[in-house]
Amino acid sequence: MPTALLIASFDSQLKWCAGIRSELTSHGFECRTVTPDTRNALSPQQIADAGFGSIERMTWDELVTAARHSDVVVSALAGPATQRLTIDLSRELADIGGPGPVIVSGWVGIIIEKLTAGYLDRCGTDVVAVNSAHDLANFKDVAARLSIPDDNLVLAGLPFVSSSPRPARDGPIRTVLFADQPTVPRSFHERRHVYQRLIDYALVHPDREVLLKPRHRIGEDTFHTMLHHPEDVLAGVPTPPNFRIDYTAISQSLPHVDLLLTLSSTACLEAIDHGCRVALVLDLGVHERHGNHVFMDSGMLRTFDQIVNDEIGVPDPAWVRGYFSGREGNANQIIVDRVAKLLADDERPSRGVWASPYFRSTTQLSDVEDSYKPTWRAKAWGRRVRKHGVLIGTASHLANLWFPPVLVRAVQALRRR
Repeated sequence: MPTALLIASFDSQLKWCAGIRSELTSHGFECRTVTPDTRNALSPQQIADAGFGSIERMTWDELVTAARHSDVVVSALAGPATQRLTIDLSRELADIGGPGPVIVSGWVGIIIEKLTAGYLDRCGTDVVAVNSAHDLANFKDVAARLSIPDDNLVLAGLPFVSSSPRPARDGPIRTVLFADQPTVPRSFHERRHVYQRLIDYALVHPDREVLLKPRHRIGEDTFHTMLHHPEDVLAGVPTPPNFRIDYTAISQSLPHVDLLLTLSSTACLEAIDHGCRVALVLDLGVHERHGNHVFMDSGMLRTFDQIVNDEIGVPDPAWVRGYFSGREGNANQIIVDRVAKLLADDERPSRGVWASPYFRSTTQLSDVEDSYKPTWRAKAWGRRVRKHGVLIGTASHLANLWFPPVLVRAVQALRRR
């Protein structure tokens, strides 16, 4: 039976792995899902929500060894960690020979930063699952300019959207959902302003249910750490009866939502796929730190004043086609079909990338860094000591090593208060 190793550190990454795991299982693969013991944060609830019973934790060396002995490796890790994995595997396989595993990488949502860097971090894998036609064109251009083979690029699309969205609903707006994000906006002041505008919206439209969906529960963690949770920001703030914080999963809520609001969340594409009207809040301006600069062509940017007056935009057809068209089947099927073909043909597109001048130079730089840089544990300890002093910094570092993230986050929240 062929084997697959799926690697994730955070809940969004784990959800990406879950869909691929399901498809691999249907193709007869024995799947093993693991998380590296570097930075990670997966609470029992997040693991359960993603459809897993438990996740195995490994040291980095153990993970590389397990990857080398698998038929397929799916890295949902962030770009730098995925690059580290491909470099380590390229060294291992050079020593032992053989085709090695088919390595898969991709993005768990819309790319709002590090577009080129993120691709180059993943270019050493056999399947680079690309979310949109816009991104594919960009990556092919980068590959051509750097003389990197691009036959590993696969237009798979986002795993949670179809290739043909439902028609937009045109009935009355009864349910409004704001999809919150962990770090957008980042400051307490900006976040409080957005939440207050949501409350104002609910006051103007008492016949509509207004739901605020946090990215995660208090005490949980995601890849991007939330500094100001809605429950903390709105503690003691009067709210109307038609406004509430709701933790229902977006996928379960969207069939009942008439209008989705957000700043720059990938949830906007899920909403379009379900036929929801969408507005991207513009009140904080357009800025890279908000991630909404990538939506300039979407036709959905609106101020709260426009939203309150039901001046909702229509998604630009060309922008929508970039995410929904040009592929057949869902993302997981496309990825696993490519994996199966590579295994059957004994092909590894990554080898051409590994032989390129760009990847070879990256590997050489990695060798130099390994010779003098401290381990991730030492670097993390150093950051905490510089920030909090030796005593508190060391205690904080040990707590992060020994205690589950959900407990660490709870203590941090109490300290901030």
